[in-house]
Amino acid sequence: MPEDITSEDRERVALLRLVTNSKHEFNKLSVTQLKRLQVLVEKKDYSHSKKAHKSKLKLLGKINVRLYELEEGHSII
Repeated sequence: MPEDITSEDRERVALLRLVTNSKHEFNKLSVTQLKRLQVLVEKKDYSHSKKAHKSKLKLLGKINVRLYELEEGHSII
């Protein structure tokens, strides 16, 4: 049976769409949005697809770097 789409799934997809539209949109996300996206992506199981799992890890890394930049006031080049 297909799984029901939850409100968390909808929220995760909405935030992912913002992120994937352009790099500039990713940089415009607030700390709160980034932390929420991090939680939602970590919860989602992508183990069924090696490529999706790799993308998940890459995105989580980008989120961590961006959170560090925003919270510490440093820019990582």
